[in-house]
Amino acid sequence: MPPKADINKAGWEQGDFPILCETCLGDNAFVRMSKQEYGRECGTCTRPFTVFRWNPGQGMRFKTTVICQTCAKVKNVCQTCLLDLEYGLPVQVRDTALALKNQAPTSDINREYYAQNMERDMEGSGGLPDTRRANSAGKEMLKSLARTDPYYKRNRPHICSFFVKGECKRGTECPYRHEMPEKNELSNQNIKDRYYGRNDPVAKKILRQNATTLGLQPPEDQSITSLFLTSLPETATEPSIRAALVASLPSVPPAAFRSVVHVAKNRCAFVNFTDRASAEKAAEAWAAGVDIDGTQASV
Repeated sequence: MPPKADINKAGWEQGDFPILCETCLGDNAFVRMSKQEYGRECGTCTRPFTVFRWNPGQGMRFKTTVICQTCAKVKNVCQTCLLDLEYGLPVQVRDTALALKNQAPTSDINREYYAQNMERDMEGSGGLPDTRRANSAGKEMLKSLARTDPYYKRNRPHICSFFVKGECKRGTECPYRHEMPEKNELSNQNIKDRYYGRNDPVAKKILRQNATTLGLQPPEDQSITSLFLTSLPETATEPSIRAALVASLPSVPPAAFRSVVHVAKNRCAFVNFTDRASAEKAAEAWAAGVDIDGTQASV
């Protein structure tokens, strides 16, 4: 890429083709795209970037890229839906399963600086998350939750706001959907929570359903904040168990682990947390098991 003449545009991004998932690209083999350099600012790092716009198929709404390619490469996500390109899952689900810690800054002061440094570091490397040290239980969890087939229903037009008010007069010619919206936990979603993997309602629903399916449904008694681990390795000790559990759950602070009671004779342990929310996060993350000293323990 030739150097930019304007020094103020040195950190701005130029691209020839977007980073998209199969669902957002659509089933049209002859899709046409419009390209606009510096068309808008990135939804996460606020740097101007090249915007692409296209129609994924007949009867679908026009889609556009909302984050720059640098931010997409850092998280290995689609520039439009912000879902993981390998598994088709929200970032929070992937990071929880693989015990990945979010290192991207969220403040306005240094996120642009961070994006520029990451763009320089990723030249020629691809910028994919390093999952080589991820535990086998987390990988198996992602394989079971992965969305292998495209979900084109996600590309449908938005709901007509005038129809909701009872004022739409277009009838069948209206390009938007004529149906009433459902008010539920998935109604409030935003780009930054999806990208940074925090308080994502879609991810919370997926993790909760997966834990319930595997028999880890939260008990009704809110005072229960403990989990029971079995099939521990013979070499496991209380400090090694605590260290492995803290490393496998970066979203929970170490202070949230009240105690770990190890019963070496029976190769099991009780993990006690200081609050109910931390215990539920741990149950969702360890639903498929947790690796301790190279052995997969059951929860």
